[in-house]
Amino acid sequence: MKGPLFYSKILLFGEYGIIKDSKGLSIPYNFYNGALKRDHNTSEEAVKSNGHLKRFVAYLENLQAEQPELVTFDIPTLKEHVEEGMYFDSTIPQGYGVGSSGALVAAIYDRYANNKITVLENLTREKLLQLKKIFGQMESFFHGKSSGLDPLNSYLSIPILINSQDNIEATGIPSQSADGKGAVFLLDSGIVGETAPMVSIFMENLKEKGFRDMFKKEFAKYTDACVDNFLHGDIKSLFSNTKKLSKVVLNNFKPMIPEQFHELWQKGIETNDYYLKLCGSGGGGYILGFTEDIEKAKQSLAGHKLEVVYQF
Repeated sequence: MKGPLFYSKILLFGEYGIIKDSKGLSIPYNFYNGALKRDHNTSEEAVKSNGHLKRFVAYLENLQAEQPELVTFDIPTLKEHVEEGMYFDSTIPQGYGVGSSGALVAAIYDRYANNKITVLENLTREKLLQLKKIFGQMESFFHGKSSGLDPLNSYLSIPILINSQDNIEATGIPSQSADGKGAVFLLDSGIVGETAPMVSIFMENLKEKGFRDMFKKEFAKYTDACVDNFLHGDIKSLFSNTKKLSKVVLNNFKPMIPEQFHELWQKGIETNDYYLKLCGSGGGGYILGFTEDIEKAKQSLAGHKLEVVYQF
């Protein structure tokens, strides 16, 4: 057995902001994917993944017992498959901010949830929110607290616009231009990041009035503007607002940026060759970059691995 493929995701804008009701824009990223498999693979990865699944099944059984009105699963079949050695075969790097646990959650829901909401239905806002809520509870097993957006994106494989915590919608994004000079890219930090500690630093910072004010007046303002600029294809304003956002993040989210990237971050702002921002919770993994000239950015970031995600 090999289940359907579930893709990674990229939150273009809205990291941390979506916890506190600013806008966000999340897109599927088909370069990485994962699928549930039962093929008696005994590799170290497969065995480790199977061990994770065993613990996850126990968690889901508990979730179902506590909130049967939210979601129920075909637990007997799921248990049987996990006992037979089922694992999640994935190319999605873990701790990189591209949704490795989200794809797993989507795959389990797709295969084992009872009365599941499917992609083929008319996806009303209520259904999207219900799915997000279910996925948030499921993914909490991995992160402590999850918005449910990563699995939602992976499950539906369509761009999602987050207007606020209880207002999300499927959206279209401007089509890419294959020979465009402008690009969104991923920069590999070479370090694995962990979500939970980063989120707790952020929640701690929010207790301070100065940080809350900056968050509302600058971070959320520029994030919302970037989302609008991107969706409307207003590239000039997009780069102007991304630069402002990049500055705000460098000045106020230093713990989330690996130390050896502080200078590189500043260099982008000073030269305008590229602007960097967090991809997911930060602390390692990928860093997201925006540039008006991808060749220039590549020269400027020589020695670093860049992956182009989207071209303008």
